[in-house]
Amino acid sequence: MVNTKVNLCGITLDNPVIPASGTFGFGQEFHELYDINCLGSFSFKGTTLEPRFGNPTPRIAECPSGMLNAVGLQNPGVDHVITHELPELRKIFHKPVMANISGFAVEEYVQVCEKLDREDGIGWLEVNISCPNVHGGGMSFGTDPKAAAEVTGAVRAVTKKPIIIKLSPNVTDIVSIAKACEDAGADGVSLINTLMGMRLNLRTRKPIIANVTGGYSGPAVFPVAVRMVYQVSKAVSIPVVGMGGVSTAKDVLEMMMAGATAVEVGAANLVDPFASKNIVEDLPKVMQEYGIESLTDIIGAAH
Repeated sequence: MVNTKVNLCGITLDNPVIPASGTFGFGQEFHELYDINCLGSFSFKGTTLEPRFGNPTPRIAECPSGMLNAVGLQNPGVDHVITHELPELRKIFHKPVMANISGFAVEEYVQVCEKLDREDGIGWLEVNISCPNVHGGGMSFGTDPKAAAEVTGAVRAVTKKPIIIKLSPNVTDIVSIAKACEDAGADGVSLINTLMGMRLNLRTRKPIIANVTGGYSGPAVFPVAVRMVYQVSKAVSIPVVGMGGVSTAKDVLEMMMAGATAVEVGAANLVDPFASKNIVEDLPKVMQEYGIESLTDIIGAAH
């Protein structure tokens, strides 16, 4: 009998599979299809201080082996999440959930984290300093070690729950940013967010996406994600949550061997709503195929 349990920042997960923020909403739509309690956890829709309508449409463009999106953090705001989404979520999901948080100023991150830190059922605060699809915030905090450390330290000062900083791949040196977050008090880091990209309409000769650029995700980014997870996990002593193009149980094992303690599944959920469930169910079989008795034994095995 294989052991799929992992420990993420002091919280035990039945398995390391975590649907990524922005691809799983608040779990309600997926609950209609299957029992989402089979998952290790999931990261809910990116939440900001005030409600956001998001970017103008079109927001999605298909690409070979992936997709571009520029949704722009559409969400109902933290107060609505606390009063409506979390009570409804507790009815269907009985494990700690990951709260994904975004902001446009350090103080906004602080206020949202402070509010969500008080909520039962939230296990981790995933602080997104890497969204490439908004202006005046998001990724601008995640491309400079000092700015990343400033957000991390400010959030750390007002929270007790584990904080996981979500990092951008759109940088020259992701390792220095990860180390800055660790030094400022992060309990973990998650990576990678989407890669910046764009597509053009040959007839109109204009960008397909109204935002001009979008975040590229899907299987094509997997090798980049594995490389960055490998580099970061070698450089820091805090857990790494790996993501980027993960779509199979074998991908999960590869990401964990690169150094990930847990693995988020993003774009695959938009292609197949059963993707995360299938990965969870396939994992024990694939572990046996490769002679793996416990997932904790392979974390960072490539090092």
